[in-house]
Amino acid sequence: MANRFSDEFLAELRMRCDIEQTISSYVQLRRRGKNLVGLCPFHNEKTPSFTVYPDSQSFYCFGCGAGGEVISFIRRAENLDFTEAVRYLCDKASMVMPSEGYDDSLAQKRKRMYEINKEAARFFNSCLFTDVGKEGLEYFKSRGYKKSTITKFGMGYAPNEWRALLTHLKSKGYSYEEAYEANLANKSEKNGKVSFYDSFRNRVMVPIIDARGNVVAFGGRVLDDSKPKYINTSDTFIYKKSLGVFGLNFAKNTTDKKLILVEGYMDAITLHQHGFSNAIACLGTALTSEMAHLLSRYADEVILCYDADEAGQKATQRAIEIFKSIGMKLKVIHLSGGKDPDEIIRKYGPERFRSLIDGAANDIEFALIRLRDSFQLDTSDGKMRYLEKAAEVLAKTNNRIAQDVYAGRLAEELSISKESIMLRVEQLQKKNVRLENKNRFAQIQQRSISENNKAALSNDVNIKVIKAEQMLIGALLRNPEFYERMKSSVKSEDFSVNEHRRIFSLITEKIKQQRSLELTFFAQELDPKELDTLVRISKQHEQLVFTLSVCADCVRIMKQQKEKETKAGSSGEISDEEFAQYFHKKRNN
Repeated sequence: MANRFSDEFLAELRMRCDIEQTISSYVQLRRRGKNLVGLCPFHNEKTPSFTVYPDSQSFYCFGCGAGGEVISFIRRAENLDFTEAVRYLCDKASMVMPSEGYDDSLAQKRKRMYEINKEAARFFNSCLFTDVGKEGLEYFKSRGYKKSTITKFGMGYAPNEWRALLTHLKSKGYSYEEAYEANLANKSEKNGKVSFYDSFRNRVMVPIIDARGNVVAFGGRVLDDSKPKYINTSDTFIYKKSLGVFGLNFAKNTTDKKLILVEGYMDAITLHQHGFSNAIACLGTALTSEMAHLLSRYADEVILCYDADEAGQKATQRAIEIFKSIGMKLKVIHLSGGKDPDEIIRKYGPERFRSLIDGAANDIEFALIRLRDSFQLDTSDGKMRYLEKAAEVLAKTNNRIAQDVYAGRLAEELSISKESIMLRVEQLQKKNVRLENKNRFAQIQQRSISENNKAALSNDVNIKVIKAEQMLIGALLRNPEFYERMKSSVKSEDFSVNEHRRIFSLITEKIKQQRSLELTFFAQELDPKELDTLVRISKQHEQLVFTLSVCADCVRIMKQQKEKETKAGSSGEISDEEFAQYFHKKRNN
């Protein structure tokens, strides 16, 4: 970035955008001492490893390694570049963006892509009401869609021509390359000549609109039995399939904070037309943890309504696990009388579907229903196997009241004592806790080892050198005054790991300029991965006591061993505490 925001501006922005308050909109946090913990919004986990540090206005996930401050959090959570994340927070804090001093090129590129998608949506919609789109309009009518519904969702038709959209976009001032970057066009190369053509042809079109009202992608469906049946926009600069949710721009405004999640956007459109304005759908991919976290910002509960076929039931089970992992309430609709919501409503009307919603089961009830159908309960063996699996289901919830209620139901249903069921549930729950703690410790330990090994392999250095570099960076973050005494003995070129070299250069530059070393002032100069590394080093070394002698030992190891041992991991693993003790013992000998 050629230009940059001033430290004074970023400091004020950070002060106005408290990290605890900001992250609480995305993550359910609970206090643990002076810090807060929650389930990480950037990866799927069952045990909280995401920590917010109010004192330093920072966050770090010990599971996936993501770390930073409020701007970098918004950057990840909203899929924005740095400047856009700053603008986003300025809007929230009612601050005015500086008129100069920052690179706005990526924001302009994003705006341009929003505009070309919007123009494409207008084109597809206009084609629908001409002779060219007559077949597409008939298809929508055959599904029972009213003109008001077609208008509300901006539905359209892509002509059966190679360059109909491209020609239109060209007339509006957009280039073929811009259409290609937005995935509105494909290209082929033959004999050194590049040829562009429309991505969507002879398909009814549905624009995908994000929660802010921007057209970010499209879904196209064939009008016959040809394959593929659906084509969706691939990942672009403004769209990620793993975050793609159809209908959220309307459903986010629901007053009861509930969302109905269906498989396809056609089902969602049908539900909206019949009064279910909180219906949404995933787009061309299974539900992801990222989608679930996105939905949790707009609703307290999700009602799952996937198709009744085997694939739909597998998707339901996966979705249940994902929503449970982020602590979100959910219910599951058991479809009867049709394979999907669209068929049920067309056969029996919206009231039938509403009754299915009212009778939806929670995740425990759904799991027990599926288990019950899997065993022969009229045999002793079937009954025992069913009870064992049912106890496993109950052991996965920490809700003691729910365990008590469902254990009572099982006892009554199968004529067995409730106490024996609860005893087995408690045994399994203790086993689960031990296993989770063991896995979490192994995960954190492995992350530390793998990050060091990764750095070693990519830079052809050993672990001890990496530890020395990290400790030296940690020492300067805590004691910037050390640099004046050691600047003649260590340079950025002495660092073997590229990220460490980059971080060290920035730290020393800020020290020379007498600028703050707070994370906020690194966020615009480091990419997300580099910032993760800086935060990890800071957190790993914050409990250690540094001296100039320790720093000198780090420099000596960096210089002496850098060329001696180049095979990754040849000197074995060593913890930060062991490394510090090594220096302590050496000085006392």
